[in-house]
Amino acid sequence: MRLSRLALRHFRNLGSQELELPAEGVALIGDNAQGKSNFLEAIYYLETFRSFRGARDEQLVGFGEDVFRVVGDGSCGADEVGDRVQVAAAFERRGKRKKISVDGNEPERIGDALGRLSAVIFSPADVELVSGGPKDRRRFLDIVLSLNEPGYVSALQDYKRILARRNASLKEGHSASVVTAWDDGLARAGAQVIGGRRTWIQGGSDSFGDYYARVSNDARARMTYRSSVDLGGAKTAEEIQTAFHKALSESTGKDRRLGTTTVGPHRDDVLLRLDGPRDGLDLRDYGSGGQRRTAALALRLVEARTIRERRGAMPLMLLDDVFAELDGGRSERVLELMEAEETGQVVLTAPRESDVRVKKDALARWHISAGVISS
Repeated sequence: MRLSRLALRHFRNLGSQELELPAEGVALIGDNAQGKSNFLEAIYYLETFRSFRGARDEQLVGFGEDVFRVVGDGSCGADEVGDRVQVAAAFERRGKRKKISVDGNEPERIGDALGRLSAVIFSPADVELVSGGPKDRRRFLDIVLSLNEPGYVSALQDYKRILARRNASLKEGHSASVVTAWDDGLARAGAQVIGGRRTWIQGGSDSFGDYYARVSNDARARMTYRSSVDLGGAKTAEEIQTAFHKALSESTGKDRRLGTTTVGPHRDDVLLRLDGPRDGLDLRDYGSGGQRRTAALALRLVEARTIRERRGAMPLMLLDDVFAELDGGRSERVLELMEAEETGQVVLTAPRESDVRVKKDALARWHISAGVISS
């Protein structure tokens, strides 16, 4: 979506503001701790209805306030006159109530409103996708697939719901027959989650390697899905479901001893490794800071490509001081790559005007101080 207007009310330190965004995008300039990242967070909230920084909704409400609200108006078409859409999100701290609407209508499920902006966020914190634990990479996969794979978010929600009930049975010491009563549903939902993740990783691995090589100007890298379920030669959803059900049956004794389900997509991971002379080098354990940041950028670029391929839309690029942690050579190659990629509107933050490098001649300059944005 090309975002043309953003209305903010008490989101973080941004107060109440209404902003008209240029078609090409905008560069937001300001010192640290003035609210630059909050601005991108507010925009991306309309894509996923959650903070990309992992904050709880109540933490997003401005100090001393009870409600925040963010409204974005834009166009899904090739110009600003067709396919108009409005996405709005609000949260009340006191009642812990969240309200989402698209064109003034509340969806039956929040999942039905996901992904309307076609946005991708690039942040220095993305390095945690590589250096962090499996939970960080699973969260990344789940967000990408929930936004781009029909049916994935429903399967994931079903899986989490059934898993919680199976784990409750285990913790309460129920008999094996009570515990395994959940296995059919868990295997069915889990097979869809595993299949979606594995297909996306296999389909994006070559692009990931290409992006990594172009930014690093060195080795290629690859990503592979590591499942806690022995999938063997399972290819179809039915075969994955059978393999998962077998793994659940075989782990029942262990699960009852430990009081938790030990196999399934909630235990899976994405392996990020270098190819070439250092074949098999795990970037999480052995990669340098530059290599990890390069891999994180490559993951985000694959996400942007997924939006182009699955949604047929040019991604809205949100760049949070993206060059801050990269050396000069990598910065130049990232710049060349982003200029070459098919992208839509760009909204970026930087501490100085001289740091604006992506679409630098096309982007309007805005400034921010203590949360107040001026054009």
